[in-house]
Formats: sequence, C-alpha cells, structure tokens
Amino acid sequence: MRSRRQFDLLTLGKFAVVGFINTFVGYAVILSALWSGCGDIVSNMIGYATGLFVSYALNSRWTFSTGRLARAAAGWRYLLVFAIAYAANLMVVIIAGAWGVTHSAWAHLAGLGVYSILFYLGSANFVFARRL
Repeated sequence: MRSRRQFDLLTLGKFAVVGFINTFVGYAVILSALWSGCGDIVSNMIGYATGLFVSYALNSRWTFSTGRLARAAAGWRYLLVFAIAYAANLMVVIIAGAWGVTHSAWAHLAGLGVYSILFYLGSANFVFARRL
C-alpha cells in the first residue's frame, strides 16, 4: 500500500515534538531504572513501554490527526512498526554491550536515534498513511 501523504514539514515537526515528549519521558524512565539497578535490557524495555502509550495517543490524535475508527484500525500497525523500530534500538544497545559499553546513557541515546528514524518512516508511510 502506498501512502498519499506527501512529505510534510508540519507533520514531521509535530512528530518531532511528540518524539521529544516521548523521548524525555522514556529516557528518564530508562535512566531511573538503570540507577535502580535494573540493567540495560530491562531498563530499556521499561522506558520504551512507558512511552509507547503516550506516543500513540499524541501521534494518532495530533500528529497524524486520525479519527477514532482510524486510530482503532491503526493500533495493530502501530505495534508492528514499534516492534521493528524497538528491535533495531535494542540491537544497537546489545551491540554496544558486546563492545564493552554497558550501563551507558550514550548507547541508549544511539539506539534512540535509530528507533526514531524507523518509527517516523513507519508511522507516516504505513500506520497513519492515507490509503489510495
């Protein structure tokens, strides 16, 4: 399915604002979990799970302005895109750990960048895309 949504700077800007809010909340949770001794993987999972609901609510209602029925239909696609982007993020954190970089805020920040790019592309072109 191709999207009819053109590259839209306003949509990208809104996504960035939602991403900043989501990143702030999720990253704060990751750092709190790391500080409390949860470890890299568990901390990462807790942080991303926390931000998932906030992100979906804001993106579906504000960024991509979908109606209630469209939000319900997009839920499964959203989870699929999240799973792919999150797996890529986790891979970055795991690779950093294999290189000896553990309990590092920088490793999580690098994973966050990969996640954000993949998640925007998936959201704009698959989850909330206006269908032909």
